[in-house]
Parts: sequence; C-alpha cells; structure tokens
Amino acid sequence: MPHEPQIMKPEDFSHRAVEAALKIGLLFVLLNWCFHIAKPFINPLAWGVIIAVALYPLHQKLTAWLGEREKLSAALVTGLLLLIILGPCGILASIIGENVRELADSLQQNQLNIPPPPEKVAAWPLIGEPLFNFWQLAANNFGEAVKTFAPQLKQASKWLLTSGAMVIMAILQLLVSVIICGLLLLNGDSGHRLALAIGRRLVGSKGEEWTELCIATIRGVARGILGVALIQTVLAGVAFFLAGMPAAGLLTVFCLFLAVAQLPTFILILPSIVYVFSHQDTLTATVFMAWMLGVGAIDNVLKPILMGRGLDLPMAVVFIGAIGGMLFSGIIGLFVGAVVLALGYKLFLSWLKETYAGA
Repeated sequence: MPHEPQIMKPEDFSHRAVEAALKIGLLFVLLNWCFHIAKPFINPLAWGVIIAVALYPLHQKLTAWLGEREKLSAALVTGLLLLIILGPCGILASIIGENVRELADSLQQNQLNIPPPPEKVAAWPLIGEPLFNFWQLAANNFGEAVKTFAPQLKQASKWLLTSGAMVIMAILQLLVSVIICGLLLLNGDSGHRLALAIGRRLVGSKGEEWTELCIATIRGVARGILGVALIQTVLAGVAFFLAGMPAAGLLTVFCLFLAVAQLPTFILILPSIVYVFSHQDTLTATVFMAWMLGVGAIDNVLKPILMGRGLDLPMAVVFIGAIGGMLFSGIIGLFVGAVVLALGYKLFLSWLKETYAGA
C-alpha cells in the first residue's frame, strides 16, 4: 500500500509556526544581548586582529630566529609595539604640557609677547592684509585681539577639550589592541585554522582562497596606507623640529592624521613652507621646502608599490575600498572596507566565470 502523505492540520501548523517564531525571537534576543555585552571590546578586538594579521609574518621570522621560541617572539613584538606607542605619546605629552604651562604663566603675569609680523606678510595674496592686521593687533594689544575673537576662541577651546578626550580614549583602546594582538600571536596557528574553518563553512571550497585574500588585503592596506603614513609623519616631524617650527609635536600629530585619513598632507605642508620662508634665511627655507615637497609626494610612489604587493587584485579596488570604508566607519573602515570590496570583486568575477561557462 503506497505511503500517503500526511496532511498537516491547521492547529499543528499554527503550533509549529508559534514555536519557530519563539525560537527565532529568543535567538535574536540572545544575539542582541551578546552584542551589547561585547560592544565595548569590538573595536579593540578588531584592531588587535588587524595588527596581528599584519605582523604575523614578522612574528614567524622572529620565532625562527629565536629558535622556535614563540612566546618570546610574541612578547618582543608586543613590547616593541607598546614602546612605539607609549614613547612618542610620552614625549608629545611632555612637550604639550611644557608649552601649555609656559603659556599659562605668561598669561597670568601679563608677559605674553608676540613678535610683530614681517612687512612682507602684508604682500601675500588674498590672506596677507587681514593676517597682517590681526597679527599686528595681537602683537600690540593681545587682550584686545582675544576679545575680538572671543566667540571663536570659546568654540575652539570646547573642540580642543573634546578632541583631547577622544585622543586619550583612542590611545587606551590602542594599548588594549596591542595586548590582544600579543595574545593572538601566541595562538597564530590555531587562529589561522579557525579562520580557514569559518571560510569553508561560509563559502565551501572557496573558503581557503577567500580567507587568504582577506589576510593579504589587510596586510596590503597596512603597508600601503598606515606604513606610508608613518614614513611621511617621521620625515615631516624631523623637518618641523629642525626648522624650529612652533608646536612641532602637534604639527607632527596633525600630519599623521592627514596621512592616515588619506587627505593631502599639502594642507599642512604649504602653510609650514610659508612660515619658514617668513622666519628663516633663504637657504634654510629652500632646503625645508624641497624636503617637505618630497614628503608630500612620496606617497604617490610608495603606495602603489606597497599596497599592491602580494595581492591578486587591481590596486584601485583596494584603494577605493579603503577610502570608502574609512568615510563610512572611520579608521577601522580602512581595513574593513578594503576587505569587503575585495571579496565583492572576487564574488563578481566568480559569477561572471560561471555565467560564461554555462553559456
């Protein structure tokens, strides 16, 4: 006797539908709860993974050089990263603190002396005359100049306080990320196997290829964007300090921000050249100008070389993904955007190949 299909009764269907809805709802609540619990640690964890992926080849070489002592290698890499972060931060904090203390003492004692502007400043096109007048007013009567721009200075002080708090939080998050990076380096092999397993689970046979693509993209962005930004910042900072620029430490930090954000560093370089020409002799100013113009243009040479190395992708895809990701979700988007667009590009190519194969 043939097997007859069972007809589901309406009450059974309603019961199963309600049960499925409850399970889905509980699962959603659980996932949402887990997300909010882990939310404060998502950004440091993401940065820790990115730093670990970018530095893992160095960790492997150092481990082999130290006689396969993986823990010692991870400790050395983590310690070096902490030194790189804390060293400049400590120096910069000391410089800023000294400048602020001197400024506060001068204001309290009414001894803040601003040198008068050079006459050639008034001859600068567009901004020369108003800049000369304000500079002259500040040199002759600083209190009156402050009163004139009191609303703007009040807004600027609020922005500085907010920015300072954000910078402190960013440094603390970065320190936590470095510690997470060290822990991940200790378990690099198991982490790589986990990434491969997740890739295979998500996309099947292409899991390993796509996992390696994500790793290569992260390293390419780290080399091409962060690496070049650090090179530009170091070269610019050396020039700022040697040329005797005021607040050279702050200018160096601002240069790093511009370079990481992929904004043209000439926004900072050109005014600094103008300042040096107005305060230094011609030879010093000319050398400074040649050096800084080279610093501003060096990313056009290094970025294509470093970013595209080891990637089976057009550099335009990685670059657009990095910039678009940063505009969408901040600095972390440099990496997330590049990875997502790279995967989307590969998925599109795979779809095209299947289409042509079936035609």
